[in-house]
Amino acid sequence: MLRFSLLGPVQLTLDGTPVPSIAPRHRAVLAYLLLNAGRVISIERLIEAMWGYDMPDTARSQIHASITAIRKALRGAGAEGLLETRAGGYVARPEPGQVDTQEFTELVAAGALREALGLWSGEALEGVHAHYVAGVRELWNERRLSAYERLVEGELAAGRHAELLDELAAQVSAYPLREKLTGHLVLALHRAGRQADALAAARAYRTALADEQGLDPGHAFTELEQAVLKDDPSLRLPAAPASFVGQSASAAGAVAVPAGSGASPAGPGAWPAGLITAAQPSRRPAFLPYDIPDFSGRAVELERLVAEHHEPGVITIDGMAGIGKTTLAVHVAHRLAERYPDGQLFLDLQAHTAGREPIDPAAALEALLRQLGVQADRIPVTTAERGALWRAELAGRRVLAVLDNARDADHVRPLLPGRSDTLVLITSRRRLVGLDGAHALSVDVLAERDAQELFERIVGERARQEPDAVREVLQLCGHLPLALRISAARLQHRPSWTVAYLAGRLNDHRRLLNGVSAAFALSYEQLDEAEQRMFRLLGLVPGRDIDACGAAALAGIDEDEAEELLEGLLDAHMLLQREPGRYTFHDLLREHARSLAENDGAVMRLLAYYLHRSRAAMDRLFPHSLAEREGIPQPATPIAPLRDAAEASAWLDAERANIIATAVHGPEICLGMLALTMRPYLDRQAHHDDALTLHTLALQRSRKLGDREVQARALTDLAWTYWRLGEYERAEEHAHRALDACEEAYERARALLTLGNVALRRRRDVEAEQYLRQALDLSRIGADTWGEAHVLGILALTLDRAGRAEEARRHLDLALALHRKVGNPAGEAATLDHLGIVLRRQGEPAQARARHEQAAALYRELGNPADEAGALNGLAEAADDPARAIEEHTAALALADRTRNRPEQARAHDGLARAHLALGHPEQAGEHGRLALALYAELGVPEAEELRAFLEPA
Repeated sequence: MLRFSLLGPVQLTLDGTPVPSIAPRHRAVLAYLLLNAGRVISIERLIEAMWGYDMPDTARSQIHASITAIRKALRGAGAEGLLETRAGGYVARPEPGQVDTQEFTELVAAGALREALGLWSGEALEGVHAHYVAGVRELWNERRLSAYERLVEGELAAGRHAELLDELAAQVSAYPLREKLTGHLVLALHRAGRQADALAAARAYRTALADEQGLDPGHAFTELEQAVLKDDPSLRLPAAPASFVGQSASAAGAVAVPAGSGASPAGPGAWPAGLITAAQPSRRPAFLPYDIPDFSGRAVELERLVAEHHEPGVITIDGMAGIGKTTLAVHVAHRLAERYPDGQLFLDLQAHTAGREPIDPAAALEALLRQLGVQADRIPVTTAERGALWRAELAGRRVLAVLDNARDADHVRPLLPGRSDTLVLITSRRRLVGLDGAHALSVDVLAERDAQELFERIVGERARQEPDAVREVLQLCGHLPLALRISAARLQHRPSWTVAYLAGRLNDHRRLLNGVSAAFALSYEQLDEAEQRMFRLLGLVPGRDIDACGAAALAGIDEDEAEELLEGLLDAHMLLQREPGRYTFHDLLREHARSLAENDGAVMRLLAYYLHRSRAAMDRLFPHSLAEREGIPQPATPIAPLRDAAEASAWLDAERANIIATAVHGPEICLGMLALTMRPYLDRQAHHDDALTLHTLALQRSRKLGDREVQARALTDLAWTYWRLGEYERAEEHAHRALDACEEAYERARALLTLGNVALRRRRDVEAEQYLRQALDLSRIGADTWGEAHVLGILALTLDRAGRAEEARRHLDLALALHRKVGNPAGEAATLDHLGIVLRRQGEPAQARARHEQAAALYRELGNPADEAGALNGLAEAADDPARAIEEHTAALALADRTRNRPEQARAHDGLARAHLALGHPEQAGEHGRLALALYAELGVPEAEELRAFLEPA
C-alpha cells in the first residue's frame, strides 16, 4: 500500500519500503499539497508557501521542477493519478488511509488516542524546510498535545497515575506553559503521595507564566492548586469510576467532551470541584473565569456596560489584540452576575488562539447547552436543531453568557438567543458590524492614569518610587494592557531590577514583549491576502498617519480599493482612526508591521505621490508662482484633483509632517523638486524647522549628484529661512555661498534680496541699498515681476530710512501694482505693511493704521500668522493710545510666540515696554524691556542700545 508520512520525517513508502529519489525541496511541495488534499493550490500560493516574500527569481521554475519530480516518484509507485493538474493549479487526491495526518484526525475523533499518537515518529514535517513549515508544525504539535492531554485524563481516571509520571514530567518539561498538561502532572503527583512535588510543579508553572506572558493561571488551575494544598478528598480516586462528563480544563467554557466519543470520562481523571459539568439542576451554572483583583481603569466603559446595559440584549466589545477585551467582559459579567440568577456562561470561541481552529457554531452550541445542564443524549446533531434547543432553553431564564474571542458576526450569529432575558457579551478583534440590534463598544488603550494604576498595582512600591521611569515604561508599552502586564510581571519577579532598568531593556526593540508580538501575529493571520499586504506596506510608512490616496499610491492600487482595505484593517483593529479619513497604527502594531515589511518600491511610490499632490496644492494656493514648478515632470498616473484653495491648504496641513518624515527616512529621490514645491507653503505658514530640514536634504543630495542648480537653490532657500528665523549670520553665510554657486539671475536675485534684508535689519543701510539695487536689476533682466515687486518693497524701507520719502512712496506704489498684476496677495499684504511703516514715519498715523489693518486682514485670510504678527506690531506702533497699543502688541506677541518669530517677538516686547511706561506701569515696562533686550541681543541688532537708553530714566 502507498502511504505518506507527515507526522515525523516526510516520506513516501510503498508496502513499508521508502520510495527513493525525492529531494527535500520536492518533499516540501508534496507535503503542502497533501496537507491541502482535495483543494486546488495555485502555483502562486505554492511559491508563497515555499519562500514567503523572499522568493527567488527562479521560484516558478523550481515549483515546476518539484511537480515533475513528484510525478516521477508517484508514477514509480503506481499512483500517477494522485496529483492532478487543474486550470487554477494542482490538487492532491490521496485515498483514505494513505496520509497519516488524515488517519490521526479520524482516530482522535473516534477516541482511539493511543493508536493515533502511535502514528507519530518525530516532529511534524521533519526534514522539510519551507516558509509554511513552522506554522503547520506548531498546529500539528498542538493537535498531538491535545490528544495526549485527553489520553492522560483517561489514564488518571483509570488510576494509572504512577505509570504516567515519567512521561508526563517529560512532556511538562518540554511545554512548561501548557496549563492543562501541568495540571495533570500536579494531580498525578498528588495521587502518588508526592504533595510537595505537586505544589512545586504548580509554583513552577505559575512563575513561568508570569515571566513569559505576564499572566496568572486560570481559575481551574488555581482551584486544583488549593485542593492539593488542603489535601482535598475530592482529588482521591473513588471506589468505582463515576459516570459524568468533564470539561476542558484550559478555560471554563471550553468545548466539553461528548459522552460516547471514546474519550475518558472526566470524573476521577479530570480536575475536581467546579470543573464537573454534569447536569446538576440544584446548582445554577457558573462558568465565568477568574476576575483579576488588579483590574484598573475603564470607568467610562464600565459605566456604559454596567449602568446602561443592565437589561438583556447583545453587547459587542471589540479592540486590538492585548487591549483587555476579555478582562473587561469578565469583570463586567461578575459585576452583573446577581442580575442574572439563572446562570453565567463563558465560552472561548478560539478565533485568535494560537494553534487552534475557531470553534464552529455546532460545537459552540453543544458546549453552551452542556453548561446549561442539558444531558448529552438530548443534544441534537445539526447546528440548526442545536440552535433551536439553545433558544428554547434560554426562554424564561435570566442568563448571562460571555462569548469570547469571536471571529466575525457570522461566527456568533447562530449563538444568539431569541426572545429571552439573556444578556450576551461578545468580544472580538473585529468590529461586528453585521449584528443587527447589538450595542457596540470599541475599547482603546488605557488612559495615562489608568495605565499607571495598573502598573503600580502589579509592581507595588517600586513603581511609586520611580514615577518618571514608570511613565517611560507606559509610553514604551503604548498603554496597551497586555504589554503593561508582561512588563510589570517581569519586574515583579525580579526584585533586583529597577523600573528604570526595565525601561532601558524595553527601549531595546521592545525585546521583552514577545507575548504581544504573538498576539499581533494571530490577528495578522486572520486577514486576507490583500489586507496582509496593505498592513505590511503601511509598516514602511515613515509618517504618523495616511489617507486612502496615500495608501493607494503606497500599494500601487486605486483609491477605492485602498479605502476598502484600510477600513477592513480598521474593523480588525489593526489600524486606528483618530480623525475621519486618516489611518494610523498603535506604536507596537507599527513595529510589528515594520518587522514583516519588505520594500518593493512602495515608499518611492509614496514620495512621488507626495511630490505631485503637493505641486497640485501649491498650484491652487500660489498660482502666481506656477512658472517655478514647470520643470517638475507630470505624474505617471493621475493624481486626484484638489477642488479649491481650502482643500489644498487642509491637505498640506494634514500631510506636512508625513511629507517631511518621508523625505528624511525615504529614498533619496526628487528631494530638490520636493523642496522647490513645498517652500512657499512652509514659508507662509512659518514651518521654518521643516523648511530647514527639507532644504538641507536637497542641498546634501544635490552635492552628491553634482547638481549645481539645485545646490544654489537650496542654499538660497536656507539663507531666506535663516533670515526669517532671525539667524542673520547664518543667513548671510548661506546667501554668499549661493552667490558663489550660481550664475542664474533668478537665484542670484533671491540671494541678494536676503543679504539686503539682513543689512537693513542691522541698520547697514548703504550696504542694504547696494544689495537690493543689484537684486532689482537682476529681477528686471530676468523679467521676474514677482521678484521685482518684492525687492521694490524692501528697497522702499531703505530709502525711507535714508530720508528719501517720495522715492520710497513711488517704489511702494509700483510694488503694490505689480503684486496685484501677478495675483500675489501675500506680496500685496507685505507692501501694504511696508507702506504703513513709511506713512507712520512721515507723520500720517491714521493712514498708516489703515494700511496695517489691510495687511493684517490679508495675512489672516491667507493663514499667515507669522507676518500677521508684523502687521499687528505696525498697527500698535501707529496707535495714538498706549492702551490700544498694549492690546495690539499683545495680539502680535501671541502670534509671534506661536510661530517662533523672534524679530516680531522682540518688537512686540519693545512696544509693550514703551506703552506700559507711558501708562505709568514701570514694573510691566521693565519686564517687557528685559525680554526685548534679550531677544535683540540674540539677534545682534542695534535696537538693543536704543531700548536700553529709553528704559534707563525709568
